[in-house]
Amino acid sequence: MNKIKYILILGIIAVLASCASVKYNTTQVQNQDFRQYKTYSWLPPVDSLSKNYFNNDIAKTNILNAANKELEALGLQYSKDNPDILFRYITIVNNKSRMVYSPGWGPWGMGWGMMGWGWGMGWGGHSYPVGHEKYRYAHLIIEAVDRRTNSVVWQARGSSEVKAPERTINKLPQIVNGIFKQYPVKK
Repeated sequence: MNKIKYILILGIIAVLASCASVKYNTTQVQNQDFRQYKTYSWLPPVDSLSKNYFNNDIAKTNILNAANKELEALGLQYSKDNPDILFRYITIVNNKSRMVYSPGWGPWGMGWGMMGWGWGMGWGGHSYPVGHEKYRYAHLIIEAVDRRTNSVVWQARGSSEVKAPERTINKLPQIVNGIFKQYPVKK
């Protein structure tokens, strides 16, 4: 019975570990006073050379609506004329590859046997590579450009695996929210 519980727990851990989550990264100009920026506007999105699932009206609307909401919550006001700071976004989708391993149960290796845990012959938990699996990995990058210096002063990225482009497009507002949590000025 303990053996079954152990296998079940390992299975649950493996499933949870395989769930795709968004990873956030940010960088900024050090010692930059971001409270000086009161108004903002948008630059056109940067074209990406990669296969891009987010180059459509729904994705653009989801990104801009969510970003405008976040920027207003940060105290910035939209200004078409003479804004203090300009924002732009970049979407990138890369095709990647990773090793695929055997299910982990075979006649050799480490595992649980009649005498307990150990190495040797018997059915064990040794896994070995059996091939490659292709997958897509997407990045949404938002940059802030100081209008006076025309230089990027802040950049944040949300990255995750794309299993279904439609679900990812619907998830864009949450990703934008996570990106703006990285902004140097807090709500």
